[in-house]
Amino acid sequence: MKQSNNTSTNPPFRGTKGGLRVGILGAAGYTGGELIRLLINHPQAEIVFANSESNAGNPVADVHEGLYGDTDLIFTSEMPFNDIDVLFFCFGHGKSEAFIKEHVIPENVRIIDLAQDFRIAGPGNDYVYGLPELNRNQIAQARHIANPGCFATCIQLGLLPAAKLGLLKDDIAVNAITGSTGAGQKLGATTHFSWRNCNMSIYKAFTHQHVPEIRQSLTQIQGSFDADIDFIPYRGDFARGIFSTEVVKTDASIEEITAAYKEFYKDAAFTYYSDKPIDLKQVVNTNKCLVHCDKFGNKLLITSCIDNLLKGAVGQAVQNMNIMFGIDETAGLKLKASAF
Repeated sequence: MKQSNNTSTNPPFRGTKGGLRVGILGAAGYTGGELIRLLINHPQAEIVFANSESNAGNPVADVHEGLYGDTDLIFTSEMPFNDIDVLFFCFGHGKSEAFIKEHVIPENVRIIDLAQDFRIAGPGNDYVYGLPELNRNQIAQARHIANPGCFATCIQLGLLPAAKLGLLKDDIAVNAITGSTGAGQKLGATTHFSWRNCNMSIYKAFTHQHVPEIRQSLTQIQGSFDADIDFIPYRGDFARGIFSTEVVKTDASIEEITAAYKEFYKDAAFTYYSDKPIDLKQVVNTNKCLVHCDKFGNKLLITSCIDNLLKGAVGQAVQNMNIMFGIDETAGLKLKASAF
């Protein structure tokens, strides 16, 4: 069992029941529902409010029907920021920055943003990029976290050990397929069952919004990275999960590469190197990432997979919350894969 080392210097939480008091904005979507599912089963978390303007007054279980019998929580339009320790933004992209400009959030309230608004470092941006396998110590000190994107998480966890070895000198070919939940809960032309069923398609080829954050992390760990990331995303005929392949040219031996991957992730709470080829069902409904490597001549084939709603979104967000507040990193995240 891997052990986590939390070094948080954030103040202790102040929940009336001894727990961490949580607020959720945008609680009616897929990420909001998954976050509620995790937090009502978290041993040290207490949901103070689940905000949804359009569903205010309705039971949470009427929208997130998998929670029937698990919670009597009611959606609210209120936002009592003074009563919480940490606030999760489950908005669509572009809304978090606008919300912060329009509202006053107390300085002592930690923020974890699941949108892409603050993922790229820049002047005036104090959000720490919340990939624990890369920035654990910074997360422990952080007031604000920018939770990574789902594709970005899966692809980076496949590539970071290779970057640590300095192997990323040429263009990287990336193909990744995602489940329909990656498109969010709002109905769209490409999320209808009749369209998605028995179908597959490409979207945002070479232009996906997660490429800049992938490049940022690879540069951070390798020192420089000037090559292209040729990323082709696919829509898959399944609900949840991301399965990704990354192809890197290198003369390094598979033995050297395998040893480096195992060393890189030896203390990671949820990311594992597998000696065997991996399957998507091994990670669906968990906060795990599995990674496997094969060598074909001078080409390194890296395979990585995650659950897009958990390790790719709210599972990683809860993991970041745990690190920020010095809680056991795995708290609330000991989930079973839906293997069959």
